[in-house]
Amino acid sequence: METWVLITIAAAFLQNVRSAMQKHLKGVMGTTGATFVRFGFGLPFALLYLIVLWQVVGRPLPVPNGTFFLWAVIGGLAQIAATFLLVHLFSFRNFAVGTAYSRTEPAQAALFGLIFLGEKASQGTLVAIAISVVGVMLISVARTTLSARTLVTSVFSRTAGIGLLSGTFFGLSAVAYRSASLALAPSLPAPDYMMQASFTLGFVILLQTVVMLIWIVLRERDELPRIAAAWKPAFVVGFVGASASFGWFMAMTLQQAAVVKVVAQVEMLFTFASSFFIFREWINRLELLGCLLIVLGVVMLVLI
Repeated sequence: METWVLITIAAAFLQNVRSAMQKHLKGVMGTTGATFVRFGFGLPFALLYLIVLWQVVGRPLPVPNGTFFLWAVIGGLAQIAATFLLVHLFSFRNFAVGTAYSRTEPAQAALFGLIFLGEKASQGTLVAIAISVVGVMLISVARTTLSARTLVTSVFSRTAGIGLLSGTFFGLSAVAYRSASLALAPSLPAPDYMMQASFTLGFVILLQTVVMLIWIVLRERDELPRIAAAWKPAFVVGFVGASASFGWFMAMTLQQAAVVKVVAQVEMLFTFASSFFIFREWINRLELLGCLLIVLGVVMLVLI
């Protein structure tokens, strides 16, 4: 199995852990605070990874250029926008529709990869992406009164529009991160996906921390004491989140962002495994079908 596949699966598992812990934090602070924790408390660990690679392992630091800064800023801001839109969906009664459409991220990443990087996907890759996206969308509405037919006919609803826009920003951020990381390669003696990913992550998460901190100070200052009070679990979330992001960035340096995002859908399988084996929650037929489609799409990509 290729390196990027193993890294992606590990990152998906860590992201599942981080998401579960963020839900716990959501009970003691607002949405903005819980979102900030992902970046602010992950920053020390992201910088630590970079310092270890540089000072301990002895790998040279890349020299950033204009292309790097452009794509890193686009990616960082796009991810913040995507996250806020996704959170905003939960204020709607039929948020499941919007959430389902936000899962079109891999397909949109493939489009952005073609537009900005000229990365063409084979027919087999496009089929695998489509299968996995349908699987995730089915899972998103499996426990609602909606049907797969309703999901398709609701494409012009407001929640679907917000969901699609969220997926657009997520897809754009993934391609932007890959572009930023690849832009660092010419400044190194030889391509080094770990250093390129670590340097990109360090810059991006610093940018996101500063932007969100400014927002909180100006608009939601009452979140600061709540964040400070929950610093212990927040540091754990930061560590797991930074580790997952490091994995995503390494994988997307090695492989097309759209392909990585499809394999990353195994996070849904980890979520269902936790629900079934730990919380003893049963999976319905639509969820099972969605899981099978995700597995089929991932297997197709790995074998292509």
